This record gives sequence, structure tokens and C-alpha cells, in this order.
Amino acid sequence: MSSCIGNVLRLSIFGQSHSPAIGCTLDGLPAGIPVDLAKLQRFLDRRAPGRSATATSRREADAPEVLSGITDGHTNGAPFAAIIRNTNTRSQDYAGLRRVPRPGHADYPARVKYGNWHDVAGGGHFSGRLTAPLCIAGGIALQALEGMGVHIAAHIASLGPEGIEDEPLNPLELDEEQLGAILANELPCISAATAARMQEAILTAKRELDSVGGVIECAAYGMPVGVGDPMFEGIENRIARIAFGIPAVKGVEFGAGFSAANLTGSENNDPYRMVAGHPQPIFNRAGGILGGISTGMPIIWRMAVKPTPSIGRTQQSVDLDTGEDTELIVRGRHDPCIVPRAVPVAEAACALALLDALIEDGRFPEPAPRGSEPCLVDDPADAGALCPTSSTRAERI
Repeated sequence: MSSCIGNVLRLSIFGQSHSPAIGCTLDGLPAGIPVDLAKLQRFLDRRAPGRSATATSRREADAPEVLSGITDGHTNGAPFAAIIRNTNTRSQDYAGLRRVPRPGHADYPARVKYGNWHDVAGGGHFSGRLTAPLCIAGGIALQALEGMGVHIAAHIASLGPEGIEDEPLNPLELDEEQLGAILANELPCISAATAARMQEAILTAKRELDSVGGVIECAAYGMPVGVGDPMFEGIENRIARIAFGIPAVKGVEFGAGFSAANLTGSENNDPYRMVAGHPQPIFNRAGGILGGISTGMPIIWRMAVKPTPSIGRTQQSVDLDTGEDTELIVRGRHDPCIVPRAVPVAEAACALALLDALIEDGRFPEPAPRGSEPCLVDDPADAGALCPTSSTRAERI
């Protein structure tokens, strides 16, 4: 299975939904990045199951066990590795799925590809459970980017057949009020009223033994201009590659996206003006990317998430052993809507893609020598005596 991605920052994800543990390795992390594990846990909690009535009842702590890569609260240059124990599995709920595949799942094509040796419990390696280690790696990438002044946020842009819409993220600059509202509301929305409507739509689908999907919008603020490459290594390519590794993602668009096809060139173009001595687009229909390269504007993208295929209703399927038509009722514990828990996963995917691009482009700053950070002196002349290993930093201060 191809479960590795990244050019310089190489991510590998391993495990299955009901295996003893799931985890990740992240190779290529620069040394000296501060890592706040409590902050990382809060980020993982946003994705974790069993936290609300709109999510699966399977409850997991999703507490990462860091095996390597961090010393004294900083990355140490060695490959980072971490696992999450699976503690609340009910594999018996999935008995029979080798024989009768679930509509909307990978059961049938996986049986053909792997000769029926694949793990079906909980979806195996195809499960959304594997987004937990993605969020471990992405959570560290988010903290690394924040140290550079790059901030990433996502929310539910729309949800369900009714198309319940939230207000969009600010496409021109970071809005702290929007980001605060997303974290404060019952669902990750900017509007509290919209969050309430979306929650009711999810609970209605749950009562009806059905499910709903939606669209997640994500923005990266503070990305410098000139990062990325044309053709196959553009910022869009990098983000989309990781985003399509998230189970249930069926579409990705940037900036105006598919709606740009309905505009004229004069409507779609982002005119330039001089702002504080620098050229800057006055709109951001390009989503912060032109020719695969960042423009310095916020990077805006969206991903479409399909309805959860595991639903309680009777569905048509086939018996692969007898070659006959049959019906199936999916057992087990499943989200009536994956979208709310996928919001931090979108942030993680974006962070990993952008950090990889920044490191490859030589934009990520070199780490300060250990022991130099606390050295703050008023007179640079005192630097040699007070901070013999950090005169450069003292001179900057």
C-alpha cells in the first residue's frame, strides 16, 4: 500500500482501525522546533470519536505515545514517530463483510486487489481512523508553521442536501474573531446559528438511519510569496495529494474553484495594486496560488466530503461467495456525518503540504543553537561575556 507522502518532509502512516495501534513516522523535520504536546492533544481531541451526539459512539482517548524525534520539548532532528492505541474495538460487528460488501466502501475492490487477505474490521487500513496519526503529524506541522507566522484554520462551509451554508473565511486577511467562533461553536462554524442548523440536520439523518456530507473550507494565512513550483509540484498539487488521502474526500478546489468556469476573464482575474510598497492582488479569486506558486495572499481551498457510507438502512448488495443478490444492514458504530471531525484533518493536510514546500524551498529558518534562546541582553557589547554561544542572536536583539 502507498501510505507515504512528501518530498522532503516524508510522512508514513501505519495500522488499521482495529489493530492494536495506529501511528505515523515523520522524517525530515528540522531540529529545534518547539512542540507543545498539550496543545497537540487539544488539536487531536477535535478529531477524536465519541465526543458528541453527531459523532460515532466509539470513544477513544487518541492520546499519542511519542516514540522518537522529540527531546526536551523540541524536535531533535531524528525521525519523529508516535502511536495511538486502539482500545475500544468491536470487530465482531464486521463479520461477514468479506462476503457481502458494503455499498460505498472499499470492501469489494479490496477483496479483488488483495486476494481477500485485507483487514475488514472497522474498515481496516481504509478507515477514517487513520486520520488520527495524520493529525499527529499535521499538528506538529501546524506548530512549526505558527513559529513562522503562518496560521491555518478550517470550518464547515456547507452541509447536507439542503446546502446549509456558513459565512466564508476572510479571503484577504486573518480574522481572529472568525477563528475564535469556529472553536467556540458546537460545530466548527463561524456562525453559531448555522452551527445549530447543521447539528440538527446531522441528528435528523441519524434518527432516520442515514447520513449527510458537506464541504470544508480551509485557509492558510501568512504564507510568503514565491513558494511552490509549476506543473506537478504546485501548492495545489501538494495539498490535493494529501487531501485525497483522507477517506470520503471526493473533490478539491482552490480559490473560486469550479465557479471560475462561469466567470469571464475580467471577472476572475485579481487586479494588482501597490500596498505598503509591495504589489498585492486586491481580490483573491486565485486562492493565493498562481502557476502553482504562492502569491502572498491567503491560500484558500475546499474539500468535498461524501456522506458516511455505513448507514443503518437496508441496502442492496451481493454475496461474493454464492454470486447472488442479497441485502445488507451495516452493523457497528458510525458517524452520521464525517464532516465536523474532518475539519482538523483538513488543517493537518494543509499544514503538512505547506511545511514540506517551505522546507524544500529553503524558507524554513535554521534552528537557534541550543541554550541561546534565553539570552536577552540590552547591550550587544555584553553578548560575548553573557552569551558566548549566541552573540548573533544578542546582536539582533
